[in-house]
Amino acid sequence: MTTFDLFIIGAGSGGVACARRAASYGAKVGIAEARRVGGTCVIRGCVPKKLMHYGAHFGEALADARAYGWQIGERPPLDFEALCRARNQEIDRLNGIYIDMLKKAGVELFTGRARVQPRWSGDGFVVAVGEHEIHTRRILVAVGAHPSLPEIDGIEHAMTSDEVLEQVYPLPRRLVVVGAGYIGVEFASIFRALGADTTLVLRGDLPLRGFEEDLRRHLTDEMRAHGLKIQPDTRVERIERTSDGFALHTNRGVIACDRVIYATGRAPIPNTRGIGLEDLGVRMSDIGVIQVDRGYASNVKGIFAVGDCSDHGGHGLGAAQFDLTPVAIAEGRALAEAQFNDNPQTVAYETIPTAVFALPQASSVGLSEARARSLGYDVTIYRTRFRPMVHTLTGGSGRTMMKLVVDKASDRVLGCHMVGEDAAEIIQGFAVALTAGATKAVFDATVALHPTAAEEFVTMYQPAQS
Repeated sequence: MTTFDLFIIGAGSGGVACARRAASYGAKVGIAEARRVGGTCVIRGCVPKKLMHYGAHFGEALADARAYGWQIGERPPLDFEALCRARNQEIDRLNGIYIDMLKKAGVELFTGRARVQPRWSGDGFVVAVGEHEIHTRRILVAVGAHPSLPEIDGIEHAMTSDEVLEQVYPLPRRLVVVGAGYIGVEFASIFRALGADTTLVLRGDLPLRGFEEDLRRHLTDEMRAHGLKIQPDTRVERIERTSDGFALHTNRGVIACDRVIYATGRAPIPNTRGIGLEDLGVRMSDIGVIQVDRGYASNVKGIFAVGDCSDHGGHGLGAAQFDLTPVAIAEGRALAEAQFNDNPQTVAYETIPTAVFALPQASSVGLSEARARSLGYDVTIYRTRFRPMVHTLTGGSGRTMMKLVVDKASDRVLGCHMVGEDAAEIIQGFAVALTAGATKAVFDATVALHPTAAEEFVTMYQPAQS
């Protein structure tokens, strides 16, 4: 029998962050993982996706290089399967690093599916992992979520983000991506840049519901200019295998393709079922989201949850997507600080930056204009659109968009939004400013770094027409 101060179910980003922080304060910590250590982000999410984004970007960079004197002929061929293998090799390396980090922190790793037993051990719980029986005073559930698929005929022919980011396969000649969230937009944009004839199918009129409206429209225009086909107001009714691929039957006709990717949502299906929580009376939604308070505690004393599998009542503070790796990490660390260092911390949900790694990138922090107005703010809007400096020689038609949402009463900058190259890198810095409560006057007083795109955020002085 092994007794822990904290036992964590799920060795993804949130679980690992909490484990290492708690162990650094002297807590005896164990962690269980049924799959590979690192979770969605490292193994089948952010990291492999970003590597594929880099691969897609090189194609455009090669084409632009001719305008800068590089003697490059026709676009060289892409060995897509080599990209997939290199991606997977890096993920294997990171998986090993995460295992090593836990070992160095003194966290004991158990491989297998954990299940909380319906009995108590003194003042704590009993958890079974394979043949191991573990006693623990506290349990953290950090099991994340998995991709969801609709119940339509032929859905078994579709790939999810797991297969896209883990398998090695030929680059499809014709691809359909179904889903208007950031995962669908990223996949569609990346595969188009890699050379696939790609169609993005969405039920609404624009992708990225919940993001700033100007960002959504500008990114849609830019992706179309890059050759991505976007088909709005479309419902897929069934998928049929054909002699040369697949046929998507929709309310707007049939779309032929070689592969179908469904990216209609990961977060709605938490991996909480079948691990014993129901038997202990842990309060969950119909689909398994654990209901927690602002300290990440469930209704059962000693059981906590962070990340995609949890919800503390909705922060409603403006970010378009809260099921993000850095959020799980921040929540896990905050829990460890409160439980083992007597240092309660608050996660700054109001200023969580988020990025869409499309081509071009899009990124936001804080409130959209619509969200700010719905919360009762009287806002002033600053907006700019311009041709990036790199295209003064290439002749490219791409445009960058930036927008600030400012509270008239306090002059505080409530939201910062961008579509353009390096948007994610640029917004990270402005997230610090918004977290610190920067006003528009502070932005105006900041000396611009020239020549950069980022300087536009501190040189916009003329309010835009709303």
